[in-house]
Amino acid sequence: MAIRKINDNTINLPREMQSHHYPILYQVEETHWWYVGRRRIIQSLVEKIRGTLNDPNPRILDVGCGTGANLKMLAKYGRAEGVDISSQAVEFCRERGLESVKLGAAEDLPYESDSFELITALDVIEHLDDDVAGLREMRRVLRHDGRLLLFVPAFMFLWGVQDDVSNHRRRYTLPSLLQVVKEAGFSVEWASYANISFFLPVLLVRSVMRWLGLRAATEYGINISLMNGPFSSLFAAERFIFKNGRLPFGVSAVCIAKRVEKPE
Repeated sequence: MAIRKINDNTINLPREMQSHHYPILYQVEETHWWYVGRRRIIQSLVEKIRGTLNDPNPRILDVGCGTGANLKMLAKYGRAEGVDISSQAVEFCRERGLESVKLGAAEDLPYESDSFELITALDVIEHLDDDVAGLREMRRVLRHDGRLLLFVPAFMFLWGVQDDVSNHRRRYTLPSLLQVVKEAGFSVEWASYANISFFLPVLLVRSVMRWLGLRAATEYGINISLMNGPFSSLFAAERFIFKNGRLPFGVSAVCIAKRVEKPE
């Protein structure tokens, strides 16, 4: 993993992820331990949500679908569609054989109101200049009895290289996440931190890099193939905790919310 010195921590970034990110993501999204473990957790939460929906074959929208690995998983649970602000990401989805993908921004979704039973935004709203506006737009296209599933990075003191290359605007605490979700017109049904397993290693590595002024092109290089299986299983094991409990802290935060009907 190439590392170079940085002298200026203030970088003005465009909201779309850096272009070199998508080819790397396409290569690692189905095998890297972090993506595999997270997807298993998301899958268990989708299964939980599906039982609360009226439609046994729900229409699902993955906002910020990236290169499509999560969209493939969501297709097992309903009529899954994706949208992303990057034309490069949309093309990678098509290479995976995913045709129900559109180009569009989270704040201006190219769909009719009340269209979906389930909307997922998996590490997406941290990219938005106005996260509440993006969430309100998701509420618009969500049906009145639908659900929203969010996954976001947690704690600003965990800010690292991947936040930079992904052009994140912020990391959340669980209270700050729930605040913007409620402000956007949702009621929170369940929320927790996630990825407690790697909290201390991530904190240590990112703190050392920050103190030494080191910078890598990406954190995907931290991917030892022999450890992908054990690491992903350790991370994914948190899904069993989520059946009946929550975690007090973690590298990420996750939330399930229901659309609230505004009073007349």
